Amino acid sequence: MKALILCAGRPQEYLVKVLKERGYTVLVADRNPKAPAAVVADKFYSVSTLDIEGIRKIAVDEKVDFIISVCADQMLLVAAQICEELGLPCYIDYETAKNVSSKEYMKRIFVENNVPTAKHIVRTELTAEDIAGMTYPMIVKPVDCYSSRGVKRVENEAELLTAFENAVTLSRTGNAIVEEFIGGEEYSVDYYIENGEAKLLCARVLDKIPDYDGFVICRGRYPSELSEEMEKRVTYVGQQIADAFGLKDTPMLIQMKIDGERINVIEFCARTGGGIKYRLMPVVSGFDVVKAVADLTIGEKPKCEVNRFGGYIIDEFIYCNKGVLDHVEGFEELLEEGIIDHYEIYKPQGFEFGQASCSGDRVAYFSVKADTKQELVRLHTLAGSRVKAVSTEGIDLIRHDIITLD
Repeated sequence: MKALILCAGRPQEYLVKVLKERGYTVLVADRNPKAPAAVVADKFYSVSTLDIEGIRKIAVDEKVDFIISVCADQMLLVAAQICEELGLPCYIDYETAKNVSSKEYMKRIFVENNVPTAKHIVRTELTAEDIAGMTYPMIVKPVDCYSSRGVKRVENEAELLTAFENAVTLSRTGNAIVEEFIGGEEYSVDYYIENGEAKLLCARVLDKIPDYDGFVICRGRYPSELSEEMEKRVTYVGQQIADAFGLKDTPMLIQMKIDGERINVIEFCARTGGGIKYRLMPVVSGFDVVKAVADLTIGEKPKCEVNRFGGYIIDEFIYCNKGVLDHVEGFEELLEEGIIDHYEIYKPQGFEFGQASCSGDRVAYFSVKADTKQELVRLHTLAGSRVKAVSTEGIDLIRHDIITLD
């Protein structure tokens, strides 16, 4: 039995392990032959995961039993399309994958089904009349990009036009969303939809790089400490979306803002979260979503039982000032001393950093876990003071000003 995985990042590396443990021969496709999953796969293909023809050819030539993707919207769309064409199993059909991958379609369905979301428009070109009745500040973003690429907050017409032009350039379909900015804290909320029922796995607060007009995540904080009543409302919103899009058995991730009693859904996707979510979900919820996707793909239905972690976790995503990376320091020592629970390095020696503009600009991340808030803050502060990303000129490039807690 053969499986073809799209993308070769850390989550896919874990998926390789999951599938090998089940006896599958595992193929991986990605443009980067040095990516983590590429190294551990039984066979690697250096093919863009957005290359429909290239992926289809691999699937046909290798006679794979299924194509699978986790933690990436566009890869899910590619997998669903090719699986449908070739008659291979996939936990989501192509039409649904297409709908949940389009921010334009998503926003329309939100409005039609009374899902709380910001006032917005979708355009290929923008005029003053288009935004009549909307108020600044506004958010501009491409309809089909991810990792916060092209997302900007704008305060006036000049900034709006510049951001809009950039967003439509980044969009594969040449469309961008302009929406009113809504305040409040941002939350990343993971669910599992089991037989059409939305089950809340994890809600955590997302911190962004301060004093920057983009929306680049620098930290995730668990637990969210939402009230019991607000958790019920958040679960209800997840159920609204599952019903509106006809989702039956799938992981689901919603980005939302909560300001007092007001909930505003930014966007959602029918997958587990990217980045480090593949390892965070089993810890905080007791439910392994990556294994669940593997089960669903081969026709099995996992039983979702949620067992919440009672402690505290911070996932710190680390960014750099401009410079060329020589090496990183401190991470392994912090792990050995038990100060951090986990870490990952994302950039190789020789990587040149510019301004951090999306999550793909992270040099590394570390996770801190503790039983109390006080201990969490102590460990986080200690770890943040000791990690280094040393440049070829011997300078620590890490933006330590970001690694602070209010």
